[in-house]
Amino acid sequence: MLVKDSRLVSDIQKEFNEKFPFLKIEFYKKPHKVGEGNVEKEHYSSDKILAEIRSKHNTGELSINGHLKVATLEKAFADQYGLRVQVFRKSGEIWLQTTSTDEWTLSEQNEHAKQFIASSTEK
Repeated sequence: MLVKDSRLVSDIQKEFNEKFPFLKIEFYKKPHKVGEGNVEKEHYSSDKILAEIRSKHNTGELSINGHLKVATLEKAFADQYGLRVQVFRKSGEIWLQTTSTDEWTLSEQNEHAKQFIASSTEK
C-alpha cells in the first residue's frame, strides 16, 4: 500500500477493504492505548488528505498481508507515517473496534467476521 501525502484517507480505506472485505480501517487525531479503543469525536473523515493528518511525511510502501497482526499494522502506521489508525471488524450490522483481539492476524479477523455474518444469515 502506497502511503504518501497526496493520498486521501478514503484511498487507503478502499485499498485495505479490497484485501479484507470484512474489515475497515479508520484514522484518528489521537493514538489509543493498547486494549483501548478510539473516541468517535477524534475520527478523521475519509475526504482528508494524508498530508493534513500525519506527523511524519515519509513516502513509502506499507506491506499489508493476512499474516500481519492488527497491533503490528497499527504500530507500523504510527511509527513509519505518523498516522493513528484503528482496525474494525464487521459484526452483523455494526463495526467493532478490534481492541481485545489486536493480537489476531488480519486474516483471522476477516475470517471471524465472515463466519459470524454467514452464521447469522443462516438463522
